[in-house]
Amino acid sequence: MKTAKPATAPPALPAVELRVPTDEDALNWHRVFNDPEVMEFFGGSPAELSVYEELTARQRRHHAELGFCLYTLVDPADGAVIGFTGAQPWPRDWGPVGEIEIGWRLGRAYWGRGYATAAAEAALASVRAAGVRHVVAVVDARNERSMAVTRRLGMRRAETVLPPGQNRTAYCHRLEL
Repeated sequence: MKTAKPATAPPALPAVELRVPTDEDALNWHRVFNDPEVMEFFGGSPAELSVYEELTARQRRHHAELGFCLYTLVDPADGAVIGFTGAQPWPRDWGPVGEIEIGWRLGRAYWGRGYATAAAEAALASVRAAGVRHVVAVVDARNERSMAVTRRLGMRRAETVLPPGQNRTAYCHRLEL
C-alpha cells in the first residue's frame, strides 16, 4: 500500500521593507544594478547614474500623485538596499499602453532568496489600496527567474509582446486585484 507524502508548506518569504525612493537611492540603485548579469534583460549594460536620478524623481512623483511607485527595497535586518519593486504606469508607447505595470529588479546577491516575491506582494497591497483593479508585468521571455515570480504572484500570461527595434520576445502577464 502506498502512502501519500505529507504536503509541505512553501518556504516562508523573507521580511522586506519598502520605502519611497530618496535622492540618495539613485546612487544606491546605480551601485546595486551596476552588474551586467543584473542588467541582462534590461539592455545588457549598466545605466548611467543620471538614469537613476530621473527614475527616482519620477517615482516620488508617482507616489505623490497615484499612491504607489517603484519602491526602494531594503533589507530590514541591516538596512542594505536590495533593489526596487512596485508599480508604475507603463512608460512606453508599445505593449500594454495605459496599464499599470508591476516590476522588480534586485542586486545579484539577493537572487533566489524570495525577496522579489515578498516585495512584489507588499507592493501589490499599495496598488490595491490606490484602487487599481489589475496590473501587468512584461517579462523578457528568457528571464525564467522573473517568470517564476509572476507565477508565484498568481499572474497569468496574457499575450506576447515584441519590443520594437529589438530582437527579443517578452510576455505580458496579468493579475486581477
